Amino acid sequence: MIIGILDLQGDVEEHQLITEKTFKEMNIEGTTKLVNVLEDIKDCDGLIISGGESSTIGMHLKKTGIYEYIKTSGIPILGTCAGLVLLSEKTDQDQPLLGLINASVKRNGFGRQRMSFETDITFNNEEYHGIFIRAPYVDEISGDVEVLSKYDDKIIAVKQNQYMGIAFHPELTEDTLVHKVFLNEVLDYIA
Repeated sequence: MIIGILDLQGDVEEHQLITEKTFKEMNIEGTTKLVNVLEDIKDCDGLIISGGESSTIGMHLKKTGIYEYIKTSGIPILGTCAGLVLLSEKTDQDQPLLGLINASVKRNGFGRQRMSFETDITFNNEEYHGIFIRAPYVDEISGDVEVLSKYDDKIIAVKQNQYMGIAFHPELTEDTLVHKVFLNEVLDYIA
């Protein structure tokens, strides 16, 4: 299994480390690969889009052709923070969106950088410690979108088909729960 990690912004190395730790815990033969241009993604079984500035990431995806590849390939994607915004079909800014999850997302929904926080949440029915940095939240869903987590009555994690978007940063913890859920999705997809 090869998991691509978009190498543009965000905690790229941290996502590599936690994904490799998850491979070991799940006893999966796998590796991570940095993705920056179209050729990089073509042998990947899944993709992680980490945090950063979602409009800049979206423009990069379009410029490199990765955007169209993602839209047509069906590759499973984990989007964290800015990745959640990109996976949604609507947000409160004019920017490129993949539209793979029937959700509307409020960028920086929990406030600016100084309002970042950590808190215990329930993710996928399990206890988890969430780290929120200029975090978005989902303010509307439709169709078969599954809610994986809420905080303060706000939706902070969703899944639709093979796409999972979360508002917090699992790569900044030692807990592999989020990456386990994602790798199980990839295993189902490639089976």
